[in-house]
Amino acid sequence: MTETSRTADGRVVVVTGANGAAGRAVTERLAAGGARVVAAGRTVRQWDSPRIAPAAVDLLDPDATRRFADAVTAEHGRVDGLVHLVGGWRGAPSFAATDLADWTFLHDQVVRTLQHTTLAFHDALRDAPSGRFAMVSQPAARRPDAGSAAYGAAKAAAETWTLAMAASFASADGSGTGSAATILVVKALVSEAKPGLTHVDDLASTVAGLWDRPASELNGTRLDLS
Repeated sequence: MTETSRTADGRVVVVTGANGAAGRAVTERLAAGGARVVAAGRTVRQWDSPRIAPAAVDLLDPDATRRFADAVTAEHGRVDGLVHLVGGWRGAPSFAATDLADWTFLHDQVVRTLQHTTLAFHDALRDAPSGRFAMVSQPAARRPDAGSAAYGAAKAAAETWTLAMAASFASADGSGTGSAATILVVKALVSEAKPGLTHVDDLASTVAGLWDRPASELNGTRLDLS
């Protein structure tokens, strides 16, 4: 099946964290391009497009997340993409002043939600003709400052998990599959243009373009959008 025919048929993409500013931009861009988008958040949000199906799911509950993934796959017959936009930020005035309660929060929001969704959707994405997974990271994952120990560590863990998923998508003989997991790196996401920061519409354009690039160019990569 060609890329054009898959687009015409409407690929199925799940966006988690769809109710936030970045989630709204990505969801609406994908739907405008012909995708059927399952927009997942903590609560159900109403959307104008008939191509967007709202859903409420607790991604901190692994069983609920698997039930959600199974229901999406059963309803649509396939899942072509998962865009994980759940996260959060906590910082400290110095390394010594780091509050480990911030780590607990970030571990839940940044790491555990990612783990639950990727495990739940892995097989469907692996089996898709051109499955795509994307998560958003930050330079602090590799270059943390003194006050971002908890945040940087959480993002680093999320990146490592994503790279392991990318390794799973690569076949044992090295030829790879049609699926790819990639990391999108931003300094910060904004709704108004600011130098050095990534507008949510630019993030949405990048996500929509992931299916235009071969998996071999994307799988296991970090794309810097800052």
